[in-house]
Amino acid sequence: MLADHEEYACTAIEMSPGDVSFQCAGRPRTNERVIAYLDHVGRLEGTVVSVAGGGFLMMINATDRKREKLAAQLTWIANKHELGLPEDRRHDRLTPRNTRSEITLDDGRRYPCRLLDLSLSGAAVDIETRPSIGTPLRLGNMRGRVVRHFMEGVAIEFHSVQSREALTEFL
Repeated sequence: MLADHEEYACTAIEMSPGDVSFQCAGRPRTNERVIAYLDHVGRLEGTVVSVAGGGFLMMINATDRKREKLAAQLTWIANKHELGLPEDRRHDRLTPRNTRSEITLDDGRRYPCRLLDLSLSGAAVDIETRPSIGTPLRLGNMRGRVVRHFMEGVAIEFHSVQSREALTEFL
């Protein structure tokens, strides 16, 4: 997301704990503040240091602790396929058979969605509306909040770990 709040699909081409190079249709300006949401990494905030070709280089604004965590994540991502490592998830992904559902916001607004991914602690849903990160909601009867945006929709973290029985309507 650029400073004008416009969002663009981008691809991280090269990344370190200090900076990330993106290919992107969006054209930020040098020194512009940018927020990026990357799969397996999460939210990154930074400042554009250069713009060239079809992309830009962003210096990541982060504490030392966040940089250490990012270094560990990048190492895991780099080695995951080579070493056949499992995904680093709190709970296994479940494949929903019933993918049609609905999200209800606290103010009562309801939006149809399609389940992409489900676990005992959260879900990824394909949805046209993008509630802001942190927005409380219900997916079916499960309370949660939006924790991430991605190209197809949003990731939801449930307020509490669900039992497998609570998810049976989707399985």
